[in-house]
Amino acid sequence: MTLSAYTKEFSYNLRLAYPIILGMLGHTVVGIVDNIMVGKLGPTELAAVSLGNSFVFIAMSLGIGFSTAITPLVAEADGKKDVANGRSAFHHGLYLCTILGVLLFGIIYFSKPLIAYMGQPEHVVELAKPYLDIVAFSLIPLIMFQAYKQFADGMSETKLSMWATILGNIVNVVLNYLLIYGIWFFPELGIVGAAIGTIVSRFVMLGYMHYMMNLKEKFHPFFKGFSFHEIKRDVNLKIIKLGSPSAMQMFFEVALFTGAIWLSGRLGTTSQAANQVALSLASFTFMFAMGLSVASMIRVGNQKGLEDYKKLRLVAFSIFLLATCLEVVFALIFLLFHNQLPTIFVNMNDAATLMANTEVVSIAAQLLLVAAVFQISDGLQVVVLGALRGLQDVKIPMYITFVSYWVVGFPISIYLGLFTSLAATGIWIGLLAGLSSAAILLFLRFNYLTKKLILNADS
Repeated sequence: MTLSAYTKEFSYNLRLAYPIILGMLGHTVVGIVDNIMVGKLGPTELAAVSLGNSFVFIAMSLGIGFSTAITPLVAEADGKKDVANGRSAFHHGLYLCTILGVLLFGIIYFSKPLIAYMGQPEHVVELAKPYLDIVAFSLIPLIMFQAYKQFADGMSETKLSMWATILGNIVNVVLNYLLIYGIWFFPELGIVGAAIGTIVSRFVMLGYMHYMMNLKEKFHPFFKGFSFHEIKRDVNLKIIKLGSPSAMQMFFEVALFTGAIWLSGRLGTTSQAANQVALSLASFTFMFAMGLSVASMIRVGNQKGLEDYKKLRLVAFSIFLLATCLEVVFALIFLLFHNQLPTIFVNMNDAATLMANTEVVSIAAQLLLVAAVFQISDGLQVVVLGALRGLQDVKIPMYITFVSYWVVGFPISIYLGLFTSLAATGIWIGLLAGLSSAAILLFLRFNYLTKKLILNADS
């Protein structure tokens, strides 16, 4: 294949991916807006939001990862024009995601006392608890929303979730502004106000998604006749077998970054706040790769349904190349503006917190230099994971991600972060090692499987 054969796919890939990217960015923007608005209150409040979100992000990763099982099943059914199987995947996926959302909320709510035993600053822990209660409940509408989103994505209708997320962000920003600072007649609730904005915005997203999909004639056959009597054990098991390893893949990565938050907390409030600043920026750029990952899953799933494995490989490699090019651009931005970007998140005009905020900016700037390097490996590993999910290959990638993140990456983070002078920067070097390992091993897995599929088809 010539380079032009891959670049020719860029325009279609971007048309499919850009609504997904905007939707993914919407989820991240909710967190960034919370961090910017809360960061103006002080580094302690920012650290508390970081600690509370670390629990929610772990649960969210399981819910979102599990919901991705819906997309390849629907994409394959759509490729075959099989309405019955697509409808079944949607109904069973929504049913399972709703149950999972309730379970995850319950687990976080009852495990909240564990925060006190994690070696975090005591004043940060006390601030984080009420915030965590509210944001944890928002997992229920969020994971239900994910079921709708993954189904629509599998049908190549990627704009619906984009508009839902944009609407949710508007609601979140307005409520944050009113409730964090106590504008007009609204009470000044601080970080609890940010939590209320988050939960309301997620219910708005879910309601919008259901309403708009119900209006669209294309989806009418898939919405008809939902009944608990039609929920079949064998279909549930199929989705669980596909969704559980996908959930664990995402969990292993999010838990790695959550571990970095906890390790940073052991270094002090300013290190934890700096980690949250750098993580917010890295998460923002990562959403572009996540959007391309979903596009990869959809297109690979379609080609799998058509059994065109040579085109499948061409499509996947074109997305890998596109993602790498984008991440190189983001890496350069981080390198050039690593000193300026962290100042967005803190109030440098408040004399009372100036010293602490100056330290936060200094640490975050160093972390962004490391983040610039792992942009490329992080982007590549997530788009390859998407392609493997499109092939419905999830078990071996689950093992690969576990080894990469927790056998390679996290031990390096612990050693360099807690036992060397690198401190917070050392924690992020461990992240870089884990992500790079995952990118290499997952790519080798995809290359092996697709060559094998082509050989079997030709024989």
